[in-house]
Amino acid sequence: MIYGFENFELDTLKAELRKDGADVALEPQVFSLLCLLIENAERLVSKDEIIEKVWDGRIVSDSALASRIKTLRAALGDDGKAQRFIRTAHGQGFRFVAETRNRAAPPSAPDERDVPRPDLSAKPSIAILPFRLVGVAGANAGVADALPDELISVLARLRWLFVIARGTAFRFRPPEQDVVEIGAALGVRYCLTGTIEITGDKIVVAVELAETKNGGVIWGERFSTQIDDIHEIRERIIKEIVAALELHIPMNEANLARLKSPDRLDAWSSYHVGLQHLYRFNVKDNAAALAMFEKAIGAEPGFARAHAGLSCAHFQNAFLRYKPDRGEDAKSARLHAERSMELDPLDPFGNFALGRVHWLEDDIIGGAGWLDRSVSLSPNYAQGIYARAWANAVSGEGAPPLEDIDLALSLSPLDPFRYGMLGVRAFCHIADGDDAAAARWGEQAARAPGAHVLIAAIAVAVHSLNGDEEQAQRWADNVRARKSDLTQADFFEAFPFRREDVRKRLSGALGKYGF
Repeated sequence: MIYGFENFELDTLKAELRKDGADVALEPQVFSLLCLLIENAERLVSKDEIIEKVWDGRIVSDSALASRIKTLRAALGDDGKAQRFIRTAHGQGFRFVAETRNRAAPPSAPDERDVPRPDLSAKPSIAILPFRLVGVAGANAGVADALPDELISVLARLRWLFVIARGTAFRFRPPEQDVVEIGAALGVRYCLTGTIEITGDKIVVAVELAETKNGGVIWGERFSTQIDDIHEIRERIIKEIVAALELHIPMNEANLARLKSPDRLDAWSSYHVGLQHLYRFNVKDNAAALAMFEKAIGAEPGFARAHAGLSCAHFQNAFLRYKPDRGEDAKSARLHAERSMELDPLDPFGNFALGRVHWLEDDIIGGAGWLDRSVSLSPNYAQGIYARAWANAVSGEGAPPLEDIDLALSLSPLDPFRYGMLGVRAFCHIADGDDAAAARWGEQAARAPGAHVLIAAIAVAVHSLNGDEEQAQRWADNVRARKSDLTQADFFEAFPFRREDVRKRLSGALGKYGF
């Protein structure tokens, strides 16, 4: 960063203080002291913190600290009486009080001493910046740093995203947060900024995700609550932001990749285009997804996520019976899921893929551990939470699926698997004997974007159970128009309910309409 104040510039990258463009000599401890004060100009810096960060915690006398402050003031043309730049809070600490103009330092010419930066052509990278505080915060002032700090910690657990560390990201403090400049300085593709506005007893948190290449806003959201409840809903805010980033960044990556010529797609771009095809849930797009994931692996054989994506594409072929014989796809789904886990056992997507492979082998309970692991690795992973709920609903074991489904829908309301989440909710109500609720949720599932023919079959069953013959017949006609040879055996192969009472009721409901 370059901090401007009056006719001075502090360049932290070059470790220089300049006055009217000319260097001002400062010994290292005095320079470090100035950096510490100016980077935390919004607050008082205690004497203990100064000693910890400037002297590395060594024991020093008050007179040594006073001497460095006096030297710094002299270099700035300040003194203890005027306190034009540095104000003393007796017995407590010091604060930099001059108005500053902050901007990102331009990248320096590379040499062997440079710290490596994330490659803009590699996986997505993001800087989470400190939030801007508006209003009188009082005891809640710390939330402007606390929320982004927690976000950094949570996002750092995502294997597909490069997250800039707090110590670097928090140098770019409001109000000077030009995301284009920050992107150039840090080598990141995305920035998340936010404001926290406190008015009376109300607090509003607003966040924006921007692309650093052009400064365009990709996604934004506002959260409002009573100020006394901020710590209670903090976790919900963090979860919803993380889930939104998991959805919108991959979508944007795929859109960016489509601007490239197909022969110029790198492994990461091919992977994201593959995801976009995968989540359209039809034969043609799934074939395109397979081709894109294979291209990504061809370019980078050790790309764990591309293997997980390829596993999911083969899973879709087998689960939805795009081919008469699903055996080869089931084998390939397992092969690539296992390869993904060999390459990166901590990737939630790989664990998710391996967990679902067991469904093709009629071993839903055997896959449960991998799905649990995908969620433990990334607690906000909506698709992992949904898959776990599906498995528990069908097997009748594990945690209550309704809680997981509500969480998944809350975390990712626009998820490509939304139709499946709604379908599982319908299953939960069937198991509870609430046919009216099952019909409502089954109808929503069948109407959701991407819903495949088996979801339409769920709508037939739930409307039949609820006694709505007109709606049941309408969805039965829809099923036959899309797959004329669908049978009950196909339905129960995809949804192998272990509870005999649920299976019997669904069988009777489908049988009424010729399935």
